[in-house]
Amino acid sequence: MAFLFAGIVGAALFFLPLLVGLLVAVCAAVLMRIPIFRVKGSTQLVSECDSETVRSDFQSATPPVLPFQWGIADDIHTTDDGAIYDFSYLLGLRSASMAVEIDSKVADGGDVNNDLELFVTENENPWATYVVSIHQHDTETVVDVEWSSDRRFGLRRLPQRWVAERYRTEALTAQGFTVVEREASLSL
Repeated sequence: MAFLFAGIVGAALFFLPLLVGLLVAVCAAVLMRIPIFRVKGSTQLVSECDSETVRSDFQSATPPVLPFQWGIADDIHTTDDGAIYDFSYLLGLRSASMAVEIDSKVADGGDVNNDLELFVTENENPWATYVVSIHQHDTETVVDVEWSSDRRFGLRRLPQRWVAERYRTEALTAQGFTVVEREASLSL
């Protein structure tokens, strides 16, 4: 996206009158930053581990559905109800903090069931919610995950999304899950 942006701005400044080129550059910069789309989707995973082990994996500081967050974090801090991931980028000039709060769902009778909600925030701003349902089926454990972004993202986030979608199945497979079904979409 940076190369596309630089190409558009460079071409506008080179081929158009200076003021028009500057106007195109400002419009392109604004367009890259404006929050435009939301992400949502669902997936069904299967594991050979028992449901308690899978539930423990999802309640850990490194939930299987967030490998691209905890996998690249500079530091991971465990909290009472989840974890905090610290990131630095642009050669250490910028940093971000992502918090994951894990909420165990309680059934009507007061018993804890195998449903979880993961609330993710970035620098204390809502980022996404994951609803996880874990159930035993014969000798396998089936995990149904539904997620939705809690905010809109700008065009500059599209390359991250494409890379994540490309490698998500492989990341889940490396953690011992088989992806049975997966659906993800963008909405305005």
